[in-house]
Amino acid sequence: MIKRNWMRSIAAIAAAAALAAGTPSPAASAPEPIYTHAKAAALIDVESGRILYSQHGDEPMRIASLTKIMTAIVAIEHGKLDSVATVSRRAAGKEGSSIYLKVGEKMTLHHLLYGLMLRSGNDAATAIAEHVGGSEEGFVYLMNETAERLGLANSRFRNPHGLDEEGHYSSANDLARLTAYALKNPVFSEIVGTKRKTAPNPYDPWDYVWTNKNKMLAMYEGADGVKTGYTKKALRCLVSSATRNGQRLAAVTLNDGNDWEDHRKLLDWGFAHYPLQTVVKQGERIAGFAVVPGRTFRYPLAEGERELLRSKLTLADPNGVRFALGERGTLEWYLGDVRIGSVPVYDPGSVRLRSGRTHQATAAAGAGEAPAWSDAVKAVAVQLFRH
Repeated sequence: MIKRNWMRSIAAIAAAAALAAGTPSPAASAPEPIYTHAKAAALIDVESGRILYSQHGDEPMRIASLTKIMTAIVAIEHGKLDSVATVSRRAAGKEGSSIYLKVGEKMTLHHLLYGLMLRSGNDAATAIAEHVGGSEEGFVYLMNETAERLGLANSRFRNPHGLDEEGHYSSANDLARLTAYALKNPVFSEIVGTKRKTAPNPYDPWDYVWTNKNKMLAMYEGADGVKTGYTKKALRCLVSSATRNGQRLAAVTLNDGNDWEDHRKLLDWGFAHYPLQTVVKQGERIAGFAVVPGRTFRYPLAEGERELLRSKLTLADPNGVRFALGERGTLEWYLGDVRIGSVPVYDPGSVRLRSGRTHQATAAAGAGEAPAWSDAVKAVAVQLFRH
């Protein structure tokens, strides 16, 4: 009976969806233009992944220690934070910025990550790579595998620290997407937002004390990350993030001699012109639909863009598993002709809505599969590059 009633309502729901999708809307007004001193720049809304600003954003460039954003997230996803790494001669002797690790010194991966991101330790980057990947080369394999998985088409990594090397590059847009992905990891987010960290020092009576090199943490209201970078060829590079009114933005500049000021401008511009707005709220009825969204969907919208939003309902197969579990279809949202997101939909009185488990099953399945996937890729890398 439920299936028969559902089939009878398909035409009405589909008609309502088509009506919602086809409503004409006025054009949005473009935000005022903004310029930076950078050779390339990007600004992204972290929650949605929408690139809000891009200046030569897809151009591959040297990225210096912004590389360590990838190093950190790969280590967090593939390593164990409480595992203990032993510093090799290769790691201790790595040139450039350093946390002054000694040969044979032992430190947890978690503490190494703080040394990596707060002080930009190249020795920490090498020690992390050897510990998590089995070798530096094995870890670089994991970095490039992650770049491919995230769709970073203009990125290629040759080392975990970012020292200048031919064939080692990324782009402003790729770094923005990588940063948005990494900031959703609570461990990464906690580390890059830390202003000062102490860690045990086995060779002296005092602890290591690391102060974050990222001046944006003190210069900008709401700043909470991410990473500085510099080499003689890449010049000044910076990724910063900030949160205001529940919205988090991340800015990227490459080869920028005035990066602190440019990041202030980029972040201010983003918060002013692209506030994060609720498109639909979980469980609330939508005009013209007989079903309700299974989760809240938010998206940054410029003035006039909300009127350009349209929706499309795709119904679930009444004989399928998704239907049996309570899902009635998927509501997709478009900004003009661009698909910007989707939410599952349910009957208004669905048990799934009351239990709050409308999308946790998918998340739980992914969490359960991640270690197996991570271990498999790591095992391949270790075998390929074992010395």
